[in-house]
Amino acid sequence: MVFAAKVSEIPEFGKKLVEVGGVQVLLVKTKGTVYACEHECPHQGAPLQGALIKEAGKLSCQRHGYRFDLVTGVCAEHKECVPLKIYPVEVRGDEVFVDLD
Repeated sequence: MVFAAKVSEIPEFGKKLVEVGGVQVLLVKTKGTVYACEHECPHQGAPLQGALIKEAGKLSCQRHGYRFDLVTGVCAEHKECVPLKIYPVEVRGDEVFVDLD
């Protein structure tokens, strides 16, 4: 686990792009839960910093509206789409740690 950011730096129903171990990771916080995923949509590589959080635990790419589950990475509406890479997260107090392995 590698330190990524402080929980307080990620707005509720918001995102923060960070670099962890040389990898760009998007942190997403919804209903107090922090998720970590790759920063580009696996469908066509659109940056997910502008993605919408339509509901808790789902991230919707702004380019084509593909909605990815932040726990599994799966896009239920488009099963043929490669899943979004999800990284395990551990929160210790106000610190967010991400596992890149």
